[in-house]
Amino acid sequence: MSLAASTLSSLRRQLNSGDITARDIVQDVIQQIHSRDGEIGAFISHHEESALSAAEKADLTLPLGGLPIGIKDNINVLGEPCTCGSQFLKNAYTAPYDATAISKLKAAGAIPFGRTNLDEFAMGSSTENSAIQITQNPAAPGHIPGGSSGGSAAAVAGKLIPATLGSDTGGSIRQPASHCGVVGLKPTYGRISRYGLVAFGSSLDQIGPLTQTVEDSALLLNALAGHDPRDSTSLRAAVPDYTEGLDQGVQGMKLGLPQEYFTDGICPKVRERVETAAKKLESQGAEIIPISLPHTEYAVATYYIIAPAEASSNLSRFDGVRYGNRAEKPADMLSLYQDSRAAGFGPEVKRRIILGTYVLSSGYYDAFYLRAQKVRTLIRQDFQKAFEQVDAILTPVAPEGPSKMGASADDPLKQFLADIFTISANLVGNCGISVPLEPSEGLPIGLQILGPHLGEQTILRCARAVEAG
Repeated sequence: MSLAASTLSSLRRQLNSGDITARDIVQDVIQQIHSRDGEIGAFISHHEESALSAAEKADLTLPLGGLPIGIKDNINVLGEPCTCGSQFLKNAYTAPYDATAISKLKAAGAIPFGRTNLDEFAMGSSTENSAIQITQNPAAPGHIPGGSSGGSAAAVAGKLIPATLGSDTGGSIRQPASHCGVVGLKPTYGRISRYGLVAFGSSLDQIGPLTQTVEDSALLLNALAGHDPRDSTSLRAAVPDYTEGLDQGVQGMKLGLPQEYFTDGICPKVRERVETAAKKLESQGAEIIPISLPHTEYAVATYYIIAPAEASSNLSRFDGVRYGNRAEKPADMLSLYQDSRAAGFGPEVKRRIILGTYVLSSGYYDAFYLRAQKVRTLIRQDFQKAFEQVDAILTPVAPEGPSKMGASADDPLKQFLADIFTISANLVGNCGISVPLEPSEGLPIGLQILGPHLGEQTILRCARAVEAG
């Protein structure tokens, strides 16, 4: 097995024993990308010499010393391009600073390596909305890798690199992790700093890891979590060692199965796999408790008012003036804005900006945005009541496995509904993880485990039990 296909924990042991060097790992990652990423399309760019130089200087006494980590191309890395999968920033923007998540990775000894593909400005569920390139699902050729962190998931699933970072606004880590058969963790909102993450929905976005194993996710969360004074939403909470207690099992845990997540619209094979996983956890000593999250049916509508509204505000900074590509020879300032945005933004981004601007406009704010925020509160209360009964909640990640490339590219509603089981965690700010289950007819399926506020230790422990079988 190549070093790029190894887990972080395995590589740490080999580095500590002196069997390999950090340079060996980076060289193998480079070789795998050269030989196989032409077919996958996970990476938009990568800087080989700087990564090899960092490997030579790696401090192996640090928790992630010498380990390369792929970075979703909406997270700023000093001196590297950050395209956000958009023509607006392609060949037009180089990050002048490190995001806090990158600073923390470097402080832990990791080597940020390469920029992974994504739906433009993280808006999409298939990575087909990228303006840069197409990403294939290495676990299911001919099918989408999911999105928006499709490149990050595909890079891990394709054994191009041991682990990556993604971002999750409505399921953008968990859904591609499910579709590609890897582990994807969305931490509690504020657990990892958003400073340096190009904002989509500021009250929803969260950075998290995509890895081959639950242990590797815990290792990365150890390095990434913590308060950041540069992020006003960052939590002032102690950071535990997330690797401790991973193998304690689920004996005595109370796990909820929400009836609203097992509707007629779910693929029978997905339902079967999730219910089988719940029975296995029950056989290991967990108590499975039927629960209700009654406002789930309103989650998609609520999310697709709040997220576009925040996107409309956040993307107003892309005006062709300060950075990014600008229109040539505009007639006046208004034409500069209009022409730059018309050429720079793709159809999905334009759709969400228009929708967001509409719901925030005079005469419609109360009817749409304000009402959506009230429903968001009701959804949050549903989860608060549920977590008074259970320690974690088990659900599908998506209603079905990965669809074929192009099958829903022209159907925005179908893409929106792909997030139906993941968006609630973003609306309420809770943590969630996708862990692979047995594939169905060759298509990966993931189990979603949702936890309460700062419940990462619980969901990691539960996910490890699923992983161990």
